Amino acid sequence: MNAPESATPAVMAAIAGIREELCTLHAELVRYELVVWTAGNVSARVPGEDLMVIKPSGVDYDRLTPEAMVVTDLHGIPVDGGWGNPDLAPSSDTAAHAYVYRHMPEVGGVVHTHSSYATAWAVRGEPIPCVLTMMGDEFGGEIPVGPFALIGDDSIGRGIVETLSGSRSPAVLMQNHGPFTIGPTARAAVKAAVLCEEVARTVHLSRELGPLIPIDSAHIDSLHQRYQNVYGQ
Repeated sequence: MNAPESATPAVMAAIAGIREELCTLHAELVRYELVVWTAGNVSARVPGEDLMVIKPSGVDYDRLTPEAMVVTDLHGIPVDGGWGNPDLAPSSDTAAHAYVYRHMPEVGGVVHTHSSYATAWAVRGEPIPCVLTMMGDEFGGEIPVGPFALIGDDSIGRGIVETLSGSRSPAVLMQNHGPFTIGPTARAAVKAAVLCEEVARTVHLSRELGPLIPIDSAHIDSLHQRYQNVYGQ
């Protein structure tokens, strides 16, 4: 494809910055042990454009460079805008990411991992109950389970959107697959992926010790409101 008409210097600069950021964020997935081999991916929407940037398929994490990140439209079709190696195909999860961006305009970043504990809950098809104040803060309740879907088209994306629409959770456990997280930015989506694995591990260990103590829904509301609107700088 030719470069889109919107490939102005400002758009080109925005894409260059996103590619740099995504290279750094993929390293965070490795640092927090959320991925193995070449599995997993981070994408980001190009603000104001019908474009996204995503990890290339089957490329080792230690070989990722900003130039390797693939630019596609919001249907997952690579765009030849002089933005990198045209021989690199986008991630096999690109259709799912693209569907999310098309149907959730507030989302600026999407992450997929196969992190061990969160994926174990997904294999059971079981939501992670909200029994930690951290979960009230970040997820606003339980982490829900999405439907089983095969890779290859936008079925996974449809499941993500259907499950998270109207939910406060930025994470969904796709049944028999693994976690997907969303956020207003790619960095926020990575943070949600890190915390999703942390609470999945902690709640699993807690349940091994005995019955879980749920948090009252009013307290969850209070925790979420404070963390989302007051906490931090």
